[in-house]
Amino acid sequence: MKAWQVTTHGEPASVLRLVDIPTPQPAPGQIRVAVRAAALNFPDVLLCRGTYQIRPELPFTPGVELCGVVDELGEGVTGLAVGDRVIGNPALPHGSLAEFALAEAADVLPAPEALDDAQASALHIAYQTGWFGLHRRARLQAGETLLVHAAAGGVGSAAVQLGKAAGARVVAVVGGAAKAEVARQLGADIVIDRTTDTDIVRAVKEATGGRGADVVFDPVGGDAYAASAKCVAFEGRILVVGFAGGTVPAPALNHALVKNYSIVGLHWGLYKQYAPTEIAVAHAELGKFATSGAIAPLVGGRFSLDQAAEGLTRLGAGDSVGRLVVLLP
Repeated sequence: MKAWQVTTHGEPASVLRLVDIPTPQPAPGQIRVAVRAAALNFPDVLLCRGTYQIRPELPFTPGVELCGVVDELGEGVTGLAVGDRVIGNPALPHGSLAEFALAEAADVLPAPEALDDAQASALHIAYQTGWFGLHRRARLQAGETLLVHAAAGGVGSAAVQLGKAAGARVVAVVGGAAKAEVARQLGADIVIDRTTDTDIVRAVKEATGGRGADVVFDPVGGDAYAASAKCVAFEGRILVVGFAGGTVPAPALNHALVKNYSIVGLHWGLYKQYAPTEIAVAHAELGKFATSGAIAPLVGGRFSLDQAAEGLTRLGAGDSVGRLVVLLP
């Protein structure tokens, strides 16, 4: 089969090689999936660089998210059948940037019929992150104001749609006119373009009558977090989702005390370990939203398998909106 492999660490365009390797065989408890679509994630870039918290032994095939069809069942697998269309997380080192990937049977879910392969491949990580972050961690309520940083990106665009579905008023922060238009199309009530309006704090306070945002969804860190702390409302919640900006903030806890707000962390992957049944519950809710049209993953670029390195380069440079997806025949 054809697969991209990382043989040494570095930037994706430099270290990825498209090679022919034997088709992997599923171990007990695993399935083999014929990949139809692989949504690219920033962890894929970090895996190539060797800076992700998981470092597979070289060589390995990256790709942490997919939509595909079950091709073979490993020993002991029940509840799945060959031909089932599924989404989920592959088991590295046999990631999704290949014609076939392996996955633990427990790590895949039925692909929603309302979504095509590209959209379905982009549903799992971003929308699960948004769902758990907004509903379980930040307890977003209808009528509250939700501030979303990087709102035209993969995780941010999911948060905008889920916030609207929850009945919140959504304020979106983006970088550039094109991304501002994307945020409006996603349903954001107010859009702040940080390239032309650099005073995010003032803009958020003006948009909320001085109150500030009840919930902040922050996958950026750095300056975005600093601004969030200055414009979060009384009893607000700053949801720390990631640090795509490259800087991990060191919040002043006395500031959280005197302003009476909460700093809430989200590591979605831990739910697999501590509350795995909740992932299926969230997936069922997301499936309902997809069927009703309340959510639809934004696919900002589609690539063939031989263009996967190009897609990861664009993702690593921040030159994308929504999700970039590699499609296979």
